[in-house]
Amino acid sequence: MWEKQSRHFDPERKPGEAISGLPRPFQGLAMTLVGLTLAVFLPTFAQADFPRPWQIYYQDPVTPVMQIIYDFHLELLTIEGLIVLMVAGLLVYVIVRFRASRNQTPSKVAHNTVLEILWTTLPVLILVYIAFPSFKLLYMMDVTPKSDLTIKAIGNQWYWTYEYPDHDIKFDSNIITEDKLQPGGKRLFEVDNRVIVPTNTNIRVITTSSDVLHSWAVPAFGVKRDSVPGRLNETWFNVKKEGVYYGQCSELCGVKHAFMPIVVQAVPKAQFDQWIASKKSAPQTHKGG
Repeated sequence: MWEKQSRHFDPERKPGEAISGLPRPFQGLAMTLVGLTLAVFLPTFAQADFPRPWQIYYQDPVTPVMQIIYDFHLELLTIEGLIVLMVAGLLVYVIVRFRASRNQTPSKVAHNTVLEILWTTLPVLILVYIAFPSFKLLYMMDVTPKSDLTIKAIGNQWYWTYEYPDHDIKFDSNIITEDKLQPGGKRLFEVDNRVIVPTNTNIRVITTSSDVLHSWAVPAFGVKRDSVPGRLNETWFNVKKEGVYYGQCSELCGVKHAFMPIVVQAVPKAQFDQWIASKKSAPQTHKGG
């Protein structure tokens, strides 16, 4: 279903090597501008699947949706940068060309039809150019394709409960406190039970809440969906790269809002099947709350 929408995704490509929808002559200029910006303003910038100290830009995209979000954002930055340069150039030109020392007698011209048409038409054309990929991306994010696995994420104060309805599995996922953190563990991000998913699989996530508003969000997936009491919201992702990916509840849900991490581990299909079998044979860890 998503072959056309995700045609720009390449798991072997480093983020930013191509900018979807941007004419080829501008791609080099765009990447130069972005590279200079990052070099100047983000000296500690590094791609990651989890937050790093002083990180400002996106995490490394690992799903088709997030890859397109990443590329589209770079394209928008390029367009915005060119607009800023053009306006700054016009300001400098006006300041120099029409300074008082050079124009003792100010011009009384109040209208220029050609200029007025240009500065009205050009922004409209830019907005139309941006609108088409925006609508396409919004549709891709909102409409779940045919899924091979369904996971239900239930927000509680302050932990997550996960269900795999197709496999009759249910467990809680709580933060690992700092005093119990293993060497190399990530403070405020590690949990006692990770969500395990297979790679290259369309996964539907249904989310709700048992108490207040929560939000299930994993930045590397391009996923953020509110968990609302009494309502089922839906999102999806397809992880193309094995690894461990971190997120957090992204809705203010109370005093321990900052202590509801989300950890998703993407593994090969065979390893996922083994995990499913082990979970079915082990005692359920869901305690309710």
